[in-house]
Amino acid sequence: MARSLLLFHSALPQKTDDWFHRVSALHLGQVPCQAGCSACCIGTFPITLLDVRSLREGLTRLPATRRERIEETAQIQRSLLAATYPTLSDNPFVDSWSDENIDQLVEQYGHLRCPALGDDDLCSLYEFRPLACRSMGIPIEQDGAVAGACHVQTFVPITRMTTVLRTEEATLARQEGKALELERKATGAGGDEVLLPYGFLPLS
Repeated sequence: MARSLLLFHSALPQKTDDWFHRVSALHLGQVPCQAGCSACCIGTFPITLLDVRSLREGLTRLPATRRERIEETAQIQRSLLAATYPTLSDNPFVDSWSDENIDQLVEQYGHLRCPALGDDDLCSLYEFRPLACRSMGIPIEQDGAVAGACHVQTFVPITRMTTVLRTEEATLARQEGKALELERKATGAGGDEVLLPYGFLPLS
């Protein structure tokens, strides 16, 4: 297995999960994430090549009918996105897009359900979900203020993340960046990030 894949599959997801659980414990139940809550599973957003690799692996482990349903939903969403943003037909990578363009797309298609989200509001690929999904729900700190990560968090937690946990978060980000660099070199991909629906489909 390539070094990047080994690093990603054996370390990053588990480390991210462990970090999330420690932060969640610090906030004493103020992180409402639990099975059946799909608030952060609605809408599209960029994911990395590492996430794409993981999602594709997860799809191979699903029953054919479920896999085909996910891929069909992803294909419909991909066609919808490409119809609005024709450049996606020629180049699916969005890491060179401006923040303004990404924000516009995310807002415009904020109603799209993740292709892996089942009718029961459970993730069909939970063990293979993107890193962003693994860390979603942690209250956001910006300019000295603390805010909920989504509309489900209707109050502002008093507890702030410790310096140690913030340092761990930064370390995880660096490790992800290194693994992504190796993955891109190994695959010869034309970019680092694609929109979520593209992660369930071949990029070439």
